[in-house]
Amino acid sequence: MAPIPSTDLVEKAVHTIRMLAADGVQKANSGHPGMPMGAADMAFVLWTRHLRFDPADPRWIDRDRFVLSAGHGSMLLYSLLHLAGYDLSIDDLKSFRQLGSRTPGHPEFGHTAGVEITSGPLGQGFANGVGMALGQAMLSARLGGGNPVEEHFVYGIVSDGDLMEGVSAEAASLAGHLRLGRLIYLWDDNEITIDGRTDLAFSGEDVLARFEAYGWQVQTVGGRDHDAISKAIDAARGDLSRPSLIRVRTTIGYGSPNKQGKSSVHGAPLGEEELKATKEFLGWPLEPRFLVPDDVRAFWAGVVQGRKAEHAAWTKRTEAWRASHPGEAALLDAHVNRTVPADLTARMLEGADVAEATRKLSQAMIQKAAALVPALVGGSADLAESNLTEIKGAGGVAAGKYAARNVHYGIREHAMGSIAAGLAYDGLHIPFVATFLVFSDYMRPPVRMAALSGLQVIYVWTHDSIFLGEDGPTHQPVEQLTALRAIPNLHVVRPADGLETALAWSHALTRREGPTALILTRQKIAKIERPVPFDAAKAQRGGYVVADPPGAKVTLVATGSELATAQAAAALLSARGIPARLVSVPCLACFQAQPAAVQQEVVPTGQRVAVVEAGRGIEWWRLAGRDGLVIGIDGFGTSAPEKALAERYGFTPEKVAARVQAWLAG
Repeated sequence: MAPIPSTDLVEKAVHTIRMLAADGVQKANSGHPGMPMGAADMAFVLWTRHLRFDPADPRWIDRDRFVLSAGHGSMLLYSLLHLAGYDLSIDDLKSFRQLGSRTPGHPEFGHTAGVEITSGPLGQGFANGVGMALGQAMLSARLGGGNPVEEHFVYGIVSDGDLMEGVSAEAASLAGHLRLGRLIYLWDDNEITIDGRTDLAFSGEDVLARFEAYGWQVQTVGGRDHDAISKAIDAARGDLSRPSLIRVRTTIGYGSPNKQGKSSVHGAPLGEEELKATKEFLGWPLEPRFLVPDDVRAFWAGVVQGRKAEHAAWTKRTEAWRASHPGEAALLDAHVNRTVPADLTARMLEGADVAEATRKLSQAMIQKAAALVPALVGGSADLAESNLTEIKGAGGVAAGKYAARNVHYGIREHAMGSIAAGLAYDGLHIPFVATFLVFSDYMRPPVRMAALSGLQVIYVWTHDSIFLGEDGPTHQPVEQLTALRAIPNLHVVRPADGLETALAWSHALTRREGPTALILTRQKIAKIERPVPFDAAKAQRGGYVVADPPGAKVTLVATGSELATAQAAAALLSARGIPARLVSVPCLACFQAQPAAVQQEVVPTGQRVAVVEAGRGIEWWRLAGRDGLVIGIDGFGTSAPEKALAERYGFTPEKVAARVQAWLAG
């Protein structure tokens, strides 16, 4: 694929990568030089001999994906992007880790052209890449042979640390089970972590045997043997029946005479003296810093020219395919654009005013959404029958049978969240994933990363409170709502009935700038009466008025199953001469983002506020105020039927009314 350079030019080009990384870390006086210096050879081989890319079109849909799971080695990626002609200048490299730069300490998706994922927390990138490979297999199968996303591979560089993390084991197991043959990982096996050699904690297992048992192809090569690395990649590409792990034995900090092979080069600059010694050892000019020799730059220009020619040939083939496959082309466009109908909300609301468990109401919404939004794909961590999340009639993904829309993730919540993020990073699907709310704890790392990266992922978390009943405190979420609402850019939506569930799904399907969590009940909820006519536009602001009787003395705020409880409590209060307004706030983050005038309209200043939610409730004090009341749960639940739990924890209408009345009188 690439021009064939001389041995001397290859060595100079690889040293260029090493020294750009070392210079960048030294100038910042912060960072990780060792990994880029040790992995420079394998990265050079991959990018110049195999990887398909076009710096002029970084999101070309049939590009090969490059995942730097070992995100601490970010200067390796930044150096490659600069050399490969992406919109990343030498000045950007010089601004590594500085405020406002395009070269942050760890790669950030959407911040720098060519960065495919936000990486750094180890294991996440490994699982994200599995999601990308899964998405490629699913979409290609739906489009049929000869389609425009048929040929690309997902490559990655993963570290010893990545392979220690449990999430990578979960993801590798699923990838092997599904035989995702377009997934190829290079394992940077330098046997060093921050604390010392990996054998401090990572010696009792045969990693390659483990991956072989997962169903992966495994190989081992030397980290400086370019031909062996390239042949291993060829062998991986030649076996599309299974994913591949290539163990590349490297020396961390290669070229640093006093630090290579040591943990001291992992996470700290070389230092001026050692940087000088390294350049002398490699025969590299001491000045200028951030040197890219002219012949190296010319070589990379030739590589890029070849990649552009490949892209142009693909464009010509794709135009012909579109002309002969108009239906499939329309489906591809629906995926690329993540198309939703302009009247989605209205169509989701049709027939939605139903009283039922919100998980069952969501089940109906999923069927509607799947018919309206071709890019929607779903899956559950072995709980689809309880979460009610199967897209009916859409089949289940299996090895060699990828033209389906339901993914069986097994009991792998952590990997499920990370794989869903990979689908979203790739931008060709709208993924939703499901489990019980209490098990969102297993998913928190990828949920946080999705929020940080602005990914459109939908989380369907059911069995949302102590009222799931007899399974007891191990399964009854109490603090999870509060913990999830603390994640910036995650919209946590807890609907109270069919209308709110329809709006929740509409919101999740149209929100592009971050993930949305749908929090749903196991138990049936009583019908919500709405003295104030339902206004979808107002409800979509996150909080709206359900009832506003004359002379109201208090505003009751509630979410989910507690809205019906609060409504019944309000009726009891009214009979005692205490008229109460009723406000539903299904999405607190959405409501708090509204202008002050909107918030004032819904929750007026000067009127006392009581919040009712069967959870920890710490976040509600901001809305209730210092003189407010939050009726929540301060401890864990217990095993008992739903009605007994409501009585025990004070969530019957009678007990809520009594609490509010006593508080107002106090």
